[in-house]
Amino acid sequence: MNQKIQHVSVMKKEVINSLNIKSNGIYIDGTFGMGGHSLEILKKLGKKGKIYSIDKDPYAVSIANNIKDSRFKIIHGTFSKILDYAKANQIDGKVDGIVFDLGVSLSQINEKKRGFSFKKDGPLDMRMNPNCGITASEWLFKSNVNQISSVLKEFGEERFSKRIARSIKKNNQIKKITSTLELSEIIKTAIPIKNKFKHPSKRTFQAIRIYINQELKEIKIALKDTLKILKPGGRISIISFHSLEDRIVKSFMLKNSKKAYIPRGLPITEEQINSLQKNRLKIINRLFPTQEEIKKNPRSRSSVLRTAELKKNN
Repeated sequence: MNQKIQHVSVMKKEVINSLNIKSNGIYIDGTFGMGGHSLEILKKLGKKGKIYSIDKDPYAVSIANNIKDSRFKIIHGTFSKILDYAKANQIDGKVDGIVFDLGVSLSQINEKKRGFSFKKDGPLDMRMNPNCGITASEWLFKSNVNQISSVLKEFGEERFSKRIARSIKKNNQIKKITSTLELSEIIKTAIPIKNKFKHPSKRTFQAIRIYINQELKEIKIALKDTLKILKPGGRISIISFHSLEDRIVKSFMLKNSKKAYIPRGLPITEEQINSLQKNRLKIINRLFPTQEEIKKNPRSRSSVLRTAELKKNN
């Protein structure tokens, strides 16, 4: 293992405990990032254990490539294709645990060239994989006011979405917006009421990043496919950082842990009833960071860890 990999993973101890790691089990880290959770899982695995880690960010993959351990494998790609990767490695239906640490890693935020930070000046990019897709700058330049406003409202829950969108469009018509601080200043000017506890650009940057990377869509696809990847008794642990992510995770777990309501007298076969009533997940826990962790790592403040287990009677 590379000792240079240093990263403060949110609720690392809680995640590892929630996964109930088996020495010779098979695990998937859907979001390798800086390797915090993958390395911790690896420490607990025996000689026959295995962990497959996924990340779309080439920088994260380059870090993972420094881990010289036959029990570890890095996959360069998006976690929405987790089922494809599982099938390719012949582990679908055999996995003991899956972890997703959603959101942006510190390496992405701190590297101003990536364009994620509204506090550091850099090119307005925001792509998790800078080698494919459209940049935030290009998307804002090509989009109309309604399109921009819709994204800011849906993915950032920004109350001043229309005002910000108009201001972005107006400035883009004068000169194309190409830097993060340039966009941040435009947002600040457009917002009439400031919240002293939150940076005025936070919601807008979040919304654009989520849209550019199709983050919520990818989460929905990946969660659905985990049910085909986990073995009975296998667990899934997910850390989300804002309400939009957590809502999706919560809905997925609740939907798959409750029996369907079937009205009395409905013309339906016993086989169909059994199919509808099949609740596949058992919810294990919902955890929040301790005050001690929040003090040491402020970015953990909004995080929520949810864990569920695939029932053995399915």
